[in-house]
Amino acid sequence: MTSIKDRPYLLLVLAVLFWAGNFILGRAFHSEIPPIALAFWRWVGAALLVTWPALPHLRRDRQALLQSWSSVLLLAILGIAAFNTLVYSGLQYTEAINAFLLQSLMPVLIVLLSFLVFRERVTKLQCAGILVSLCGAITIIARGDSEVLLSLSVNRGDLLVFAAVACYAGYTVMLRKRPHVHPLAFLCTTFWLGAIILVPLYLWETMTVAALALNPTNLLVIGYVMIFPSIISYLCFNRGVELVGANRAGLFIHLLPVFGSIMAVLFLGETFSWYHSVGVMLIGAGIYLATRK
Repeated sequence: MTSIKDRPYLLLVLAVLFWAGNFILGRAFHSEIPPIALAFWRWVGAALLVTWPALPHLRRDRQALLQSWSSVLLLAILGIAAFNTLVYSGLQYTEAINAFLLQSLMPVLIVLLSFLVFRERVTKLQCAGILVSLCGAITIIARGDSEVLLSLSVNRGDLLVFAAVACYAGYTVMLRKRPHVHPLAFLCTTFWLGAIILVPLYLWETMTVAALALNPTNLLVIGYVMIFPSIISYLCFNRGVELVGANRAGLFIHLLPVFGSIMAVLFLGETFSWYHSVGVMLIGAGIYLATRK
């Protein structure tokens, strides 16, 4: 029987499922938890949780990590320090609909960066799949109403979220430069590097903007983002990219609005409407086209 670590599409679905919860919580608690504090404690907590199980692998792989220090540092900056900090900061100023729309551009950016950096070509079938799934994502996000899209306006939050999307697209593409080390050794190293990079920004925010209030709700939110969209999602996504490549893996980002809608129905009492069905079918068809051998 095939192990879960060798089932890339299941891993990618799980990664995006937990990221959807991250987006919703980041928006829901944007006024209670300062954005840099959320990112900082997310990575400190995740790093602490993986350090002990990663220790034997770190000892064995330290030479490979040191030899590839520039690639490891770049990945920590793009995928750990920058991405989540920019997302949480952007959600302070923009609506979740804008953030999900911008996030849906990530597969397109991944394909573009893969071509620009590594000259990786995309097939006509992959292009068709990306466009079809993009249409599905936009259908769900806009609730099937073109007026929603026409009424959108750009604000500084959107610019921050777009910068975050560009950073994570770069992270996904550059994962092929990751050293051949154990996943926990890589995760632990990048988590600690990302947290260290955020230290001065966290101190600045605490002293000049707002300090994190330690109450049960905030601690539960931080606990969730430590474990699920951090440790589990990054292990799943990194392995998925390793198995099927950046272009195919990035396409699964279009499942974000699907899972976001399902969570809204389950936890916020929203209704499952026709545009959800159309969007899910288009995204499913797009992923099927783009992932065909």
